[in-house]
Amino acid sequence: MSTPFTRILVPTDFSELSGVALEFGQELAERCGASLHLLHVIEDPFSAGAKIPSEVYVPDVPSLRAALVAEAEAQLARLVPDRVRDALRVTTDVKVGKAASVICEEAATTSCDLIVMGTHGRTGVAHLFLGSVAEKVVRTAPCPVLTIRSETRDHVVEPVMEASITARVIA
Repeated sequence: MSTPFTRILVPTDFSELSGVALEFGQELAERCGASLHLLHVIEDPFSAGAKIPSEVYVPDVPSLRAALVAEAEAQLARLVPDRVRDALRVTTDVKVGKAASVICEEAATTSCDLIVMGTHGRTGVAHLFLGSVAEKVVRTAPCPVLTIRSETRDHVVEPVMEASITARVIA
């Protein structure tokens, strides 16, 4: 029986919650024999064309972006040990843009068939003001999205594997 997932995308913002999602992604990739693609998106504060008063010092924007990308690449490299990186065929990428859009574009262009990402599960006023990258990804992704809340760590991997195998058998 073939496994339902061959390439899993795990976006990360380097938070503890992203670490939990990465654990899920790694475990699913191991069980499915899938490759793992890690992505970090740098939200570009200059992309909105904000007006900056002339008396405010603005650093060299291209140099600043390059430094942010280099630091993110270094952090991505440290997330997965070499032995796991080789076993799972892990790739990494850093992009600049709006997180939800970039995640969905990356999933489409790299032919990912599952996105595993953390969500804070905010509701009410906090959700209204902060929004939800995970919600936007769920609504617009070209593939299934598994969202992980930190308190669900020990309760999801087995049911997901059972559900995906069951779905494959039924289809």
